[in-house]
Amino acid sequence: MAKKASKVTKSNELDGKEFFAAISMIEKEKGIPKSYMIDKITQALVSAYKRDHEGVNDNIFVDTNEVTGDVRMFLKKDVVETVDNPATEISLEEARRTLPSAHIGDVIRMEIKPRNFGRIAAQTARQVIIQGMREAEHSMVYNEFTSKEHEMLVGTVIRVDPRTGAVSIRIGSGSEVVDSYLAVSEQVRGEVIREGDRLKVYVVEVRRTNRGPQILISRTHPGLVKRLFELEVPEIYDGTVEIRSIAREAGSRAKLAVWSSDENVDPIGACVGPKGSRVNNVVEELRNEKIDIIKYSDDPAEYVAAALSPAEVISVKTMDGEKSCQVVVPDHQLSLAIGKEGQNARLAAKLTGYKIDIKPESAAVDFEKTEALSEDAMPLDDDSFEEPTLAIESEDLE
Repeated sequence: MAKKASKVTKSNELDGKEFFAAISMIEKEKGIPKSYMIDKITQALVSAYKRDHEGVNDNIFVDTNEVTGDVRMFLKKDVVETVDNPATEISLEEARRTLPSAHIGDVIRMEIKPRNFGRIAAQTARQVIIQGMREAEHSMVYNEFTSKEHEMLVGTVIRVDPRTGAVSIRIGSGSEVVDSYLAVSEQVRGEVIREGDRLKVYVVEVRRTNRGPQILISRTHPGLVKRLFELEVPEIYDGTVEIRSIAREAGSRAKLAVWSSDENVDPIGACVGPKGSRVNNVVEELRNEKIDIIKYSDDPAEYVAAALSPAEVISVKTMDGEKSCQVVVPDHQLSLAIGKEGQNARLAAKLTGYKIDIKPESAAVDFEKTEALSEDAMPLDDDSFEEPTLAIESEDLE
């Protein structure tokens, strides 16, 4: 007859070696520092014991020793003649059973075994540990992506909402990965996005929330255009060419004002690239969005004239003390200067920061003639006017 297998009793003791092995595994898989996790877990053990043992205050602590693999919990108690609070005090007689040399006024340490924890205490410890891990992960993700604010990242489309058109994108930075939400309002107009597509997105802001870090991303932000040109144009990346201003209506048109610190480097030519290769790569990424590249100037009149490109400009008159100007263009260039639905003028105004009033040449000439006629008109002499007098007849005095 076969012998009945003896039942193995599972110990409730906390195995120190397993404890530190688990912590090391968490550090390796999640990247959470070992010291952070040990701190959280010891806090959890203390919190669990306090919850299950009324009267225990700050007289409990946990001692961890990775070298020996020990995790031990101790309760400090004052040796007294009469015990008023069993959680913090111990009688001399009981103390001497553990430590024969104990005297009144001494403080002794009593080790507490984890197996003495109640069910509720153990659950509390587990919850605190899990919460600590979650907070650590959130903190690491937040810190990683905060450094990427106002930068461009590449993400993979994992879901497209068929009802709203909103897109979920999985983006990574370093060892951290997070799912972000690209709203319809932040998508380039007319672009078709499918699951599995890889998209370049601009990180607008990183926020802390109860559910973890929230990464706000966009494909309509002017900053995306800037980062794309930095990627394509070495002169922008190394600082030789600077992008001074950007105005954009995503999916339709954008204007860039560029400037070079080196007089031998043409900023517009550097951005356009050989046979237009550099600007074409940006245009392709932005789904054929038109891009006008103009040269920045400290002279407001010259800057505004360039911003209205591709229209020709005859003259620009700036108003003293105001950020506004009057622009004169050839009659046949008026519609081009204004643009479809006013887009060219609107983008030029955004780019320069000036309020722009555009007039055709014919209207400006008529206006100048009218002004000239007003100036040439013969002024009347003051002597030609007789001062008005009040005539009073004698009859009126009677």
